[in-house]
Amino acid sequence: MTDIVIIGSGHVANAMGRKILESGHSVSQVVARNKIKGEALARLLQADFTTDFSHTNQHAFMCIVAISDDALPELRRNLTLDRMLVVHTAGAVTKSALEKVSKNFGVMYPLQTLRAEAADVPDFPLLVDGSTPETCTMVMDFARTLSQTVVQANDEYRRKIHLAAVASGNFSNHLFALAQDYCNKEGVDFQLLLPMLREIVNKLDNHHAFNSQTGPAFRNDVLTLAAHRQMLGLYPELSAVYEMMSSSIAHHHHPHKYKYT
Repeated sequence: MTDIVIIGSGHVANAMGRKILESGHSVSQVVARNKIKGEALARLLQADFTTDFSHTNQHAFMCIVAISDDALPELRRNLTLDRMLVVHTAGAVTKSALEKVSKNFGVMYPLQTLRAEAADVPDFPLLVDGSTPETCTMVMDFARTLSQTVVQANDEYRRKIHLAAVASGNFSNHLFALAQDYCNKEGVDFQLLLPMLREIVNKLDNHHAFNSQTGPAFRNDVLTLAAHRQMLGLYPELSAVYEMMSSSIAHHHHPHKYKYT
């Protein structure tokens, strides 16, 4: 069993804390500015709680900083942990963001969409790094107790995979939200789309997404494209995304055959 301190009380702090307990470790303390959320998380994790960063437990094995990216600079001014192992969980922030907090710093980035209200914490890859080879080994060894997929990743690699995660995950979810709103307003059942959506994702296990593309823009089905344009007249946001995506699909698959207009 390894003793961990968590700084933060949001979605990532909640999910990481629960995953730590599920893996047989303990959380001795939660440190957070938000007293209500922090106390609730501490109760869930059976940990002590404080809003005072100067009271952070420095005898734990590791301090996991799970706060927003823009809050990290302020943390460097308010927290000093000497030689304690401290890692942040951000994908797009350099590991050096913690170099003034401790001499042993690093990253443990969970590549997953995480929500505090989820009944179960999903599995996730962990992308890790450390200030020294020894620190990196310590972070990696602990990460392997939480995840079956642990990858050593420097700042550049993490920034690139984070961008890909935003494009493939966040953007897709936003498109789902637009489609759900359309279905709700038009009185059609969005749930009927779920088998198709699952099949699209499942194909990624064995096929390049490029080779699985279908649809009217891919076929240059101008009649269907025109009909869809007309149907989307009352939905300007979805219409703009439809136009952009259709144009991108046509250009990506048939750049010399035709141009989507």
